[in-house]
This record gives sequence, C-alpha cells and structure tokens, in this order.
Amino acid sequence: MTRVLMVSDVYFPRVNGVSSSMETFRRSLADEGIEVRLVVPRYGDETDEPGVVRVPGRRLPRDPEDRLASWRRMHRAVREEAARCDLVHIQTPFVAHYAGVAAARHHGVPVLTTYHTLFEEYLQYYVPFLPASWSRALARRFSRDQCNAVDTVVVPSSAMADRLAGYGVTSPVRILPTGIPLDRFAQGDGAAFRASRGIDPARPLALFVGRVAHEKNIGFLLEALVHAHRRCPDALLLVTGEGPAMADLERQADRLGISESVRFLGYLDRTRELPDCYAAADVFVFASRTETQGLVLLEAMAAGLPVIALSAMGTADILVNAGGALVPPDDPAAFGDAVGTFLTQWEAWRDFAAQARQTALSWSDTAMAARLAQCYRESLEQRLGTSVRLRAGAPVT
Repeated sequence: MTRVLMVSDVYFPRVNGVSSSMETFRRSLADEGIEVRLVVPRYGDETDEPGVVRVPGRRLPRDPEDRLASWRRMHRAVREEAARCDLVHIQTPFVAHYAGVAAARHHGVPVLTTYHTLFEEYLQYYVPFLPASWSRALARRFSRDQCNAVDTVVVPSSAMADRLAGYGVTSPVRILPTGIPLDRFAQGDGAAFRASRGIDPARPLALFVGRVAHEKNIGFLLEALVHAHRRCPDALLLVTGEGPAMADLERQADRLGISESVRFLGYLDRTRELPDCYAAADVFVFASRTETQGLVLLEAMAAGLPVIALSAMGTADILVNAGGALVPPDDPAAFGDAVGTFLTQWEAWRDFAAQARQTALSWSDTAMAARLAQCYRESLEQRLGTSVRLRAGAPVT
C-alpha cells in the first residue's frame, strides 16, 4: 500500500472546491491501492477521523469561515506524518505549502502541489488597499515561486496551465481535473426539496451553487435575472452557499427590485440536501470568469440538469462541445434572455437532460483518480530511480 500525505489550509467542514477535490480523490484513490492521509486545520470540535490530523489555528479577519493554522504546529504535524508516507501532495499555498515542501525535502520524498485558485484574479478582493496592478504582480510572483519549489504542479484545466506558463513556472505541469462521484448527484428528490422550501412545483427555477464571493460573479446573475423576467416573469433564482459577498448581493437584489425572486439558501449538506436541490431546479446558471475548473457544472450535469454558463478559464474545458449546455455571450441581457427563453420553452430542450448526463460521464471520479495515481507513479520513479507499482499490496521500495 502506497501512502500519500495531502496537506491543506482548508478542509471540511469548510465547503469549497479544494475540500471537495481532496475528499473525492481520497476516496477514489483507495481503489488504486493508495492510502491518503491528511493534515488540515481544526475549525471547532470536529470528530476525530482515522488518517486525518487536525491542526489548531485562529480565525482570519474579514473571513470567519477559514482558519490560519499554527505555523509551528502545522510544520511539526506534517513532518511527523510525512515520515510514514511516500509522497507529499500540497493543496493550498499558505502555511500548508511551506510545511509540505519542508517535510518532503527533509524526508527525501517527492512533493507535488495542485494549483486550485487563480490568485491573480482573487487577491484584489481581499487586499483592496493595493492597486490592482500591484496585487496581480504580487500574485504572479508568489505563484511562480511556489510552483517552482515543487517537483510537479497539478492544474485542473488547460487555461490554468497556460496561465502558469506565462508566469514563468518551469516545474512540470500536469492537467488533471477533479472527477465527480456521478451516483451521488443522480438520485436527488426534487419534489421533496421544493416542498420543504415552500417552492411551487411548477415555478421555473434557476440554480447557482458555490461560494458566495465576489469573484464568483453572482452579481452578473442577478442582473441577468432582471432580463430573464421579461420572458419568464415568475422565474426564481436559488443561490446556495455562504461567503463574504452575501450582504452586498442582498442589497443588489433589493436595488434591482428582484428580492422576491432570489433566495439565498446558505450551505446545503452535500450528501443529502445538495443532490435534492439539483434535482429541484430546471436549469443551472454560472457566470464566474476566474474558475479553475467548475466542478459544480459537472455536479449539475450528473444530476441531469442543463447548464447555462459563461465559458471562461477552467469552465471552457468542460463546456467546449458539451452536450446539455448553452454558452451565451458575456453580457447580462443576452445571458438573461437565454435563461428566460429556456425556462419558457423547456419542452424544446427536453433532450438536454440526457445530454448533460452523458457529458458528465467522461469526468468521473474513478477515471481521474487513475490519472492521478499515474502522476504519483511517475513522480516516485523520477525521485527514486526505480520502478514503482501503485496497486494494492505493492509497497514502494
């Protein structure tokens, strides 16, 4: 059994794409003969879990969802766990990155990082006192230095690989999206979800799932809803998730006069409520221009939910030639017109549900886990200079 140590500054119960990616790969890699151990932050009184080491930390100003793990405790925990592992896989660029690199070099094992987040586009929202050009330059240098400090960089999309090349990253870069557990999202009870939320069974329903943050461009969806109402006056938009943009978006909905047509639902349990929510909707809408992959698009498609989305950055890899999806122009009026037309003429799009499910099949968790296992194999072979077989019962020598 090969052991891989994943190190991260975020994990459940903090819900985001990094947490979901780690959980998906951890489960799927077991079938490849790989045991994944985790060193992650402690958020509160989480129950102890085998193979998961929680490191205490402190809350971050202006970001109560996250924790900044103790530098000393994170380094100590990662070094102790890395002593029992064959490879270190870093998932985030903060304390976890420096602890992971230091432990891997100390023990002489390969170290990989997954570059999940396009910080060049995000940093301006969190350090607004810096000029945008300064924050972008800082993010590029920061990303280049960190990526060049590891043996291999994993990115979820070709657009991200191109961006890192432009930064001057010279470490080998592998394009490897996170897969999704298709069965989890194919069994939702939409009628029960609507009933529990007091939503009329016949009301046209659009859905957004993701962190409620400015970089997700949810304000664009609110503007688009105004235009969608011209064709479909009773359309309702559900926004699931939480984040720092919530209050601003609620005020925007009020200014636009659509407060009664938007519901902010907060976090939904991923194993029970979220599949039901997907099943309840008529269309999934997404407008982020900075997404590194867009897993929620695949979750929606696995549920048989047609998608209307902007094709930008990581979402382009999913949406190019995708069945069950529409890609309107990057304009709220055009986007809203597409949503309104779809919701009022859904009979004409009946085949979209089956097409969406077919698109999702090629992004399964098992297929992507096999590709990640191969990436681990190549990293170990390069570092150890020996043939390494990653399958159950075959130890690394």
